[in-house]
Amino acid sequence: MSTVMADPVRVVSMNLCTDQLAMMLAKPGQLVSVSYIARDPDASAMADVAQGYPINHGLAEEIYLLQPDLVVTGTFSAPATTAMLRRLGVPVAVFDPATSLQDVAARLLQMGAALNRRDAAEELVAEFEQQLAAFDQVNAAGANTGDASGRTGTDADAGRPRAALYDANTYTSGPQTLAGQILEAAGFANIASELGYTGPARLPLEQLVMAKPDMLVANTPHDSPARSEENLTHPVLRHLSTPQTTGQIRQADWVCGTPHVLRAIDRLAVERRHFTKRDRAQ
Repeated sequence: MSTVMADPVRVVSMNLCTDQLAMMLAKPGQLVSVSYIARDPDASAMADVAQGYPINHGLAEEIYLLQPDLVVTGTFSAPATTAMLRRLGVPVAVFDPATSLQDVAARLLQMGAALNRRDAAEELVAEFEQQLAAFDQVNAAGANTGDASGRTGTDADAGRPRAALYDANTYTSGPQTLAGQILEAAGFANIASELGYTGPARLPLEQLVMAKPDMLVANTPHDSPARSEENLTHPVLRHLSTPQTTGQIRQADWVCGTPHVLRAIDRLAVERRHFTKRDRAQ
C-alpha cells in the first residue's frame, strides 16, 4: 500500500475534475501534469489555465515516468492505471464525483489536504459558500415579493418558473444531482422532481412535452454533435420552446464540483429573471 506524502512536491492529475481542483490550489511548480481533457474548452472551465501545464493521457507508463510523489484522480478515471500505479508504489488520492453543491466544498477541502494546501482550500470554500448564500437570499427575496411568475408546480416550488434539464440521450437530472441543485439554486423548480426522478434518468420526449416546462435548459451543442445529441434537435422541441424559453449553459461550468458552478448558477439566474419579467409583461 502506497503512502501519501504529507507535503507532495510533484503532483500529477489524470481526471478533469481533479485537474481543476489542483490548478486552483497547488503551489507554483507543485502540479507537474494535468489530463489532456483539461485543455478542452467544451469540457473544462479552466482550459486556458491548463495550457500552462504539460498534459497526460492517463497511461500508467507516462505518469510513472513523471516521477510523481502524488497522483490525484477520479473514482471512474482509468481504474487500471490507478491500480498499476499503486502496485508500483506511487501514492494515489481518489476523488468521488460531486453530486451536490455541498460536495464542492468537500472536494476543495479534500484536495487542500492532499496537497497540504488546507488554508488556501478553506479560503476558497469560504468564498464559494458566501456567493452561494447570496443566490439563496436573492431567491428568498424574490419569493417574498412575487418576483417569480406565480405559477404553481409542487407546493414547495410554488411561484418558481418550472424548468427541465434535457441532455444527450434524453437524460435529465433530479434534485439529488449537481446539475439539479444548480438549477434550483438559480431559482427554478425542477420538473424532474414533479415526475419522481431524483438522480440522473432518461426523460421520454412524450413526458417532457406533457410536462410543459416554462424553460428548457440544455447543454450547448458540440461543434460536431454525436448521434446521442439528436434528441436535442427533435422537431417537437421547436413547438415546445422558443429562443425566449430555452436556456443554454456551458457544460464546462457545471460538469465538475468546483466553484465554477457559480457561473452556471448566475447564467441561469439571469435567464430566470428575464423569464419572470416577460411573464409579468404579458
